Amino acid sequence: MRPENWNPPIELSAAEQSIVKRIKRAKLFTFLRQYRHQLFDEKFQEELSKLYADSPKGHPPVPPAQLALTTILQAYTGATEAEAIEALSMDRRWQLVLDCIDCEIAPFSQATLVRFRSALIIQGLDRRLIERTVELAEQTLGFGSKQLRAALELLQKYFVV
Repeated sequence: MRPENWNPPIELSAAEQSIVKRIKRAKLFTFLRQYRHQLFDEKFQEELSKLYADSPKGHPPVPPAQLALTTILQAYTGATEAEAIEALSMDRRWQLVLDCIDCEIAPFSQATLVRFRSALIIQGLDRRLIERTVELAEQTLGFGSKQLRAALELLQKYFVV
């Protein structure tokens, strides 16, 4: 079973606008929320969905765009998989990016995140994810050059197997 494409809202809700206003540092959260629909267009989401075997068994898979966003945030913040799952249930910035504001339980498990990250690396899509994120930041000027370089360094270090 392959996941369906993830289509979160494009426009910021009132609650999201409130969160964005309070983000003074860590602007990558705001950037990813504002441009996630461009970063994870239909074509790229279909590319990521190929990480999943097409099987009628099991639970419906988590949209890979959500897992990829978590992986970017994880690298940016230096969080472990366990810390990322905790952040998803407690940190409104993470929830903002993943469209799960006020969720008390993360939208997926630590094991799901670990498996996804491994598949991403094995298939070489980790580099593609980094390249797309950097390209979008450069095109939109949505993320400053100093922050972009720092984030890129963290992403590259994080994805080393």
